[in-house]
Amino acid sequence: MSKNTSTRSNLPNNPSTPARFDLSHSELKYTAKKLRRHVITMIAKAGSGHPGGSLSAADIVTTLYFKALHHDPKNPHWPDRDRFVLSKGHAAPILYAALAECSYFPVSELATLRKLGSRLQGHTDMRLTPGVEMSSGSLGQGLSFGIGIALAGKMDTRNYHVYVLLGDGECDEGQVWEAAMFAAHHNVDNLTAIVDHNMLQLDGRCCDIMGLEPLADKWKSFNWHVLEIDGHDISQILPALDKAKATKGKPTVIIANTIKGKGVSFMENNVDFHGKAPNAQETETALKELE
Repeated sequence: MSKNTSTRSNLPNNPSTPARFDLSHSELKYTAKKLRRHVITMIAKAGSGHPGGSLSAADIVTTLYFKALHHDPKNPHWPDRDRFVLSKGHAAPILYAALAECSYFPVSELATLRKLGSRLQGHTDMRLTPGVEMSSGSLGQGLSFGIGIALAGKMDTRNYHVYVLLGDGECDEGQVWEAAMFAAHHNVDNLTAIVDHNMLQLDGRCCDIMGLEPLADKWKSFNWHVLEIDGHDISQILPALDKAKATKGKPTVIIANTIKGKGVSFMENNVDFHGKAPNAQETETALKELE
């Protein structure tokens, strides 16, 4: 795919037909970098936002929206679409970037992030933004929400899959583990949780604030199918998503080991950029690194 070629592939006119974006490995890598540039640009223009956790999730979100998910920007409420729930809602910029590049709304609208009257607020709002499945704010709620959607799909005999992206700091929330227990008990196997395990949260290192380890063993003890991957390696992300979807009888969690601020040297593993916009010089440097 050339840089001027649309990322859209085989989108249906008939909403009953499964929609596909089907980029190659190299195209996915290029698109992830493009989405990272959008994240930097829109947060810098807004003067506020959360770059670190948006950048760490970029490869995961790219692979979902441009390869794994069945979805249709022309019909955002298509009943058989796969659902993506952004539980770590402060990472809204990376979701907005993906939705814009998929043509849910114009790319130019990214410049309105966090502005009064904009459809792109600091946390997602499903009432405002096409393609957004859950309104977010308080952490810890997305997995419960995703379970509800997944159970509804089973009850309605729909063939869609639900993906929920959690932050590792978010896993400090007790509701996450209550939901995990419920999903396993009810064999919610059309659900995949993905933990963006970048090891930093608002106030510092996760291990200093509330130790998560052994994280994989915790999920296993709740009777989940557990996969661990490099969350920046598309050659690992894709097979993990395929394995998760093929697993029956229990839900799957993918623990994606990532780097906060991935792709921008001075943001990587830097807790300061959890929720701080880059200044003009930092923005210029970041965009050069992402060329």
